[in-house]
Parts: sequence; structure tokens; C-alpha cells
Amino acid sequence: SNQLGSIFGHTSVTTGSLLDDHHWHSIIIERHGRNINLTLDRHMQHFRTNGEFDYLDLDYEITFGGMPFSGKPSSNSRKNFKGCMESINYNGNNITDLAKRKKLEPTNVGNLSFSCVEPHTVPVFFNATSYLEVPGRPSQDLFSVSFLFRTWNPNGLLLFSNFADDLGNVEMDINEGKVSLHINVTQVKKNRIDISS
Repeated sequence: SNQLGSIFGHTSVTTGSLLDDHHWHSIIIERHGRNINLTLDRHMQHFRTNGEFDYLDLDYEITFGGMPFSGKPSSNSRKNFKGCMESINYNGNNITDLAKRKKLEPTNVGNLSFSCVEPHTVPVFFNATSYLEVPGRPSQDLFSVSFLFRTWNPNGLLLFSNFADDLGNVEMDINEGKVSLHINVTQVKKNRIDISS
């Protein structure tokens, strides 16, 4: 804004999607005068702020993860962040490390714990001869599968299922370190679909 007159000074930028996937994401904000670089997971956006001035007077606190209950945000009231942050760096200072060592001046830490709860999952280990078989669902037009995996081997079968009535099969494997999906349909001319990533 401008102290001398009414100059539109609001700048709002949106980036990313589906960030509530319980994976780590990195964000970097760099400001040089009115030029801003906003980087989310290595995808950078360049933009220029509105208003008149090339500097910011940050004479109030900067809060990470939300605001104290006594705070009064200028935008719509939003809930504080619920999740984990690590490696918070502000102007070259590692804020998370300083907060953990109680070296922030002035110190204002609201109900933090310096650990991050991982999701409760039950892993299963497969050797070269083991498998896990569950019943399929015949006469369904939806097929949805998701899982996490890790391995040191560049090859291996991840998933396989025959279609009913000998109409083909679907298989997902790791081949030379790449995930491949193969859908084989027996009663059409183009009877094989291959997707790899």
C-alpha cells in the first residue's frame, strides 16, 4: 500500500495441488525488491508484487505454522497448520534448530513437539517366492489399487490379476528400475496396453 494515497497493494499467488498426501514438500520464498520467486517442490514461479515500495518493514513477528489465538489475521480466519515442518530457514538462520535449542530471541514457541508422527502402517516383506493373494471382485467396472513399496532389486512383479472368463489379465512390474503396467485383453485387435514410468 501507499501512505500518501490509495494504491492497490495486495498480491496473492497460488501454486501446487493435492499437497495433503502425507509426503514431504519443499517451499522456498525469495524476495528481491518487488520481485518474488516462489518455489514449490522445485517448480518456480516468478512474480512482481503490487504496491509502490521496493522494501518491507517487518516490525512485527513472523509466525510459522499459524498464529497465536490472540493474533488477528487480515485475511479470512484460517485454522493453524496441522502437520510437520522441518528445516525452516529465515534469512540464513535455521529456525527449527534455534527453537529446539531455545535460542530464539525473543522466544515465543506455542505448544511444539520436536518430533513428527509417522503414519501407522503395517509393512509386509516379500522374498523371491512369497506372495499375498486376496479375492477379486467380479462384475465390477472399477479397479483401484494403491500401495507404497521399496526395494533394492531392479526387477520384480508387483501385482497380477486375471480377468474373469479368460478375457485377459493386468500386471504391474518393475523392469530395469522402471514401473510398467501391462493390460492384456484377449478378444480385441489391439490386445495389449503398456504403460511405463
